[in-house]
Amino acid sequence: MTLNDDLAAELNRTARLSGRSFKDVVNAVIRQGLSAGELPSPETDHPFVVQAQACGFLPGIDPLRLNQLVDELEVEQFTAAHHPEDRPTS
Repeated sequence: MTLNDDLAAELNRTARLSGRSFKDVVNAVIRQGLSAGELPSPETDHPFVVQAQACGFLPGIDPLRLNQLVDELEVEQFTAAHHPEDRPTS
């Protein structure tokens, strides 16, 4: 087997930093690469379960009027950008 220079250098660096042999690092990397596409076995496969939680709206917020709120905010933003003299003063 012939390795590209950049891969050999990275494998050597990994072996040196981990204190393992070059052979051990190469075998571990090949095993990891080969198993990357495998599906988990049924006995180790634990499905992800989402726990739903009721959040609701804060008191005073009417979910049926949210579009109206967005419209009002857009009108305010448009007015402020195009008619600065109409901005409310604080």
